[in-house]
Amino acid sequence: MDVFRRKEYEVNPQTMALVAHYNETGQIVTEVMESKDTFYIPDYPGKVIDQSCRYFASSLEGRLSGTKQVAGFTHKPPIVISQTMGMYFFPIISPKRRECSWIAHNFIKDYESEQNHTTTLFFTNGTSLNVPVSKGMISNQVHRTAQFRFILEDRLKQKMITQSESVAETYA
Repeated sequence: MDVFRRKEYEVNPQTMALVAHYNETGQIVTEVMESKDTFYIPDYPGKVIDQSCRYFASSLEGRLSGTKQVAGFTHKPPIVISQTMGMYFFPIISPKRRECSWIAHNFIKDYESEQNHTTTLFFTNGTSLNVPVSKGMISNQVHRTAQFRFILEDRLKQKMITQSESVAETYA
C-alpha cells in the first residue's frame, strides 16, 4: 500500500468506490476502485470527494448542504458530484469522519448481508467490496440516493419543459 500510482485523483464516470484504509503508519489512504482498475492514493476519501466537487465548482460541504436543501437528508446524505455525468455517491458512515468510504450509486448491482455484521456490495463489472456496515444501512443509502437522484433529474426535466414552453410562446 506504500506505493501510490497517483498523488491526486478526480472522481470520474468510471469511479465505483473510494475506500478508506489505514496504511502501515496509521495514515488513512484511499483505495480507488474504477470499473477497470484499482489503485491507491495518499489522501483520505473525503478529501478526494471534496477536490472532485471543487473541480465542478462546488465543495463537499456545498454538496452536503445542497442535498439537505433538496431532499431534507441530514444523516449520511448522498451527494451529486456531476449531475450531467451521473456521478452520485453516498457515504457508508458519517462524511465528517476521515475513514468514511464513498460508493458510486450507479455501479451497485446488488448487496448481501454477511454473518460478521458487514455487507458485501456487488458491482456491475463483476467485482465486490465488503463494507463494515449492515445491509439495512446500505439499502437505506441506495434508496435515498435513488430518491435524491430522481428529485434532481425531475427538477431538470421540469425546468426544460418550462423553458421550451416559454420559447414556444415567444415564437407563437
